[in-house]
Amino acid sequence: MSGLNGHIVLAHGGGGELTRRLLDEHVLPPLRNALLAPLTDAAVLPVAAGRLCLTTDAFVVQPLEFPGGDIGRLAVCGTVNDLAVMGAVPQVLSLALIIEEGLPLTTLDRIVASVAHAAAEAGVVIGTGDTKVIERRGGDGMMITTAGVGVLRADARVDVARVAAGDVLIVTGGLAEHGLAVMAAREGLGLQTDVRSDVAPLNGLIGAVLDSGADVRFMRDPTRGGLAGVLADLAEASGLTLEVDEAALPIARGTRHLAELLGLDPLTVANEGKCVMVVPADDAERALRACRAHPLGRAAAVVGRCVAGRPTVELVTESGGRRVVQRPYGEELPRIC
Repeated sequence: MSGLNGHIVLAHGGGGELTRRLLDEHVLPPLRNALLAPLTDAAVLPVAAGRLCLTTDAFVVQPLEFPGGDIGRLAVCGTVNDLAVMGAVPQVLSLALIIEEGLPLTTLDRIVASVAHAAAEAGVVIGTGDTKVIERRGGDGMMITTAGVGVLRADARVDVARVAAGDVLIVTGGLAEHGLAVMAAREGLGLQTDVRSDVAPLNGLIGAVLDSGADVRFMRDPTRGGLAGVLADLAEASGLTLEVDEAALPIARGTRHLAELLGLDPLTVANEGKCVMVVPADDAERALRACRAHPLGRAAAVVGRCVAGRPTVELVTESGGRRVVQRPYGEELPRIC
């Protein structure tokens, strides 16, 4: 191994022989592809016809590895999904690793391998990147920053200005799984649960819905702030009332029980493999069929509708009452993405 007793040391970031060994032995082998192979200061991309879409993100999840995923898979999927919900086809990602001294090289190897696996699953390549080593600080171990480039589909017309009264709200699967899985894995909680993170690349699922011909007017992945945050933003931007049917929300029993144990509202918990869509009522069945035919969308459901009224989100409870759904005031679950 190229580290001291199998761990990252500050000299790995010094640009010398240890840096070369770190890259050659631990970072580059799982990620190698034709675009990355020259190892120049920037990747040269062919310019596609149409419009490009660019996004950037940073990931500081703790713990680095959790049931259902890790920071590497999260970084790839989070960036791919930000492109996909814009109606773009993701193409290339950049990847910057900020590693603390003391991180076991075996952990680094697992995370880089996870990056490579998630990129292959999403059909993207890591075109360029950077690696920095910093002194031990809060025990985070690693942080990752990414950027992604995609090509907007010609048939994608995702624009909140097109959302109208009568449109319906679709959620593509079970809610709150990522945030709760990460919380349950936090050191010291000692919780035994089957809840796993839903972290996954959504571009295949979203592409299938767009290919179905459904008129998708709005898409967003409900990450920090959960479904509540997305719907609050949508209500404000559209000027409409969003009525959400509590009984229709796809929340697994184990997830609901864990949320109750932790005192959390599943509507405000982060997801990393789900999409919120708005389509005309006439297209709802078409969109649902496309979702349910995809492995990531089998639990897709219509959960509400847009109606004329003041911009607010109302949850119609299973008992027939109503309550206003608001975005969380702060960050209920820190360091979950």
